[in-house]
Amino acid sequence: MTIEKLEEFLNAGEDYTLEYKESVNSLSDSVFETVSSFSNRYGGYILLGVKEVRRGNKKVGEVIGVNPEKVADMKQNFINLLNNPQKMAPSLYLNLEEIEYKGMIVLWVYVPVSSQIEICCGRIYDRNGDADQDVTTSADLVANISNRKSATYIERKIFPYAAEEDLCMDLVGKARQMAVNKFKDHPWGNMTDMELLQSAGLYEKDMESGKEGFNMACILLFGKPETIQSCVPGYKTDAIYRVENLDRYDDRLIVENNLLESYNLLIDFIKKHTDDKFFLIDGVNVSLRTAIAREIVSNLLVHREFKSAFPAKLIIEKDRIWTENWSRTQWKGRISLENFNPYPKNPIIAKFFVNIGYADSLGSGVRNLYKYTKIYSNAEPNFEENDVFRLIVPMRPAGAALISDRKSNEVTKVTEKVTDVTEKKIIELLKDNSKYKTTELAEMLDISRKTVSIKLKNLREKGIIERVGSDRKGYWNIYL
Repeated sequence: MTIEKLEEFLNAGEDYTLEYKESVNSLSDSVFETVSSFSNRYGGYILLGVKEVRRGNKKVGEVIGVNPEKVADMKQNFINLLNNPQKMAPSLYLNLEEIEYKGMIVLWVYVPVSSQIEICCGRIYDRNGDADQDVTTSADLVANISNRKSATYIERKIFPYAAEEDLCMDLVGKARQMAVNKFKDHPWGNMTDMELLQSAGLYEKDMESGKEGFNMACILLFGKPETIQSCVPGYKTDAIYRVENLDRYDDRLIVENNLLESYNLLIDFIKKHTDDKFFLIDGVNVSLRTAIAREIVSNLLVHREFKSAFPAKLIIEKDRIWTENWSRTQWKGRISLENFNPYPKNPIIAKFFVNIGYADSLGSGVRNLYKYTKIYSNAEPNFEENDVFRLIVPMRPAGAALISDRKSNEVTKVTEKVTDVTEKKIIELLKDNSKYKTTELAEMLDISRKTVSIKLKNLREKGIIERVGSDRKGYWNIYL
């Protein structure tokens, strides 16, 4: 969310995809009613700390701000209630984001369309203009919601004859533990395996046909290989490493396991064939290769059209990783941070990945890849949306560190090695604490402040370190 986008929303007025909520100190029940109605209609944005006012003949939004002391509690309560089956069913995983506007805080969230009817406190809501309409007692209106969803999401196809013995049920316990490790009070922690699968929307009943059972999302997440091949015969992911033998490949892995096992197999394949270095981001030690691999793999597995026999591909070349998979296109062309609107291709699978920590909230993958790839290779990823979705992530050649010439914006290889003993000691200290100031380094190394400044300058010129922020409040990024 940018200031320009926020102002556009404030001037637009509430409609099918935009809702203002005052919510200065707490979350009202109407917030969750709107989450339900947006999930059941077109999706949309909810802005907290904004009230509706009239200007002339038009109703617009006016920022009144959320109480800064209540922001953390409101964010946490939002997550907890969305994962409480008594409040929202099936459970959702969405995050409230914050943006400062004229000294005030606005909390916002984008609510995507869900593949199942979203129920709030036992009631069903649909969006009607700028209002959340309770349609629980209207069979026709509820049927309209069901028809919209069932016609769109193949992951909801029910296989009534699939049984527990067709699934890797041991993975359900592992998924439960992963969710609890990420969220201490996750409701899955107290559920049986079947209760968990039902809560996650993986076992359902089609109210129109009467079919009941595990759906395709469940088969893909937990199915045994023979079960997946029976239910989704076109499913597979072809991973290729091609650097020396450009006509064929140097290494290949055909993955036909369920999505949970495929995730780890593909992550390991990327790690096997790409370089990793030590990086500090915001003062935290991060393996950018792992972070990039996570976004590439989760995107490839979650956001694809499974009813197509088009094989998904992950190809590692000398200077890039690229993927392609069949897609259900909502918008054609290149996706950028400025023009993309998150749209869940398979919401049930996506929510499950978020709950166990294999992915973040909807839309975060694009933002994270732009962020991490820029640091890793000083280049931007390329997202191309069409019938075949393609993602290209520039990667530096193995063993070669890259730096950016800030003046010419050209990428060059670092050929110099750190041989100076003092410079090596400075790097080790900054790895422990990226916020050390020059005076602190001088004191710990028992040398003059001037000498430390010279050494830091040398390391910056070699592209090994970079200062972010002011001398008083900033920190060092380390590219080594």
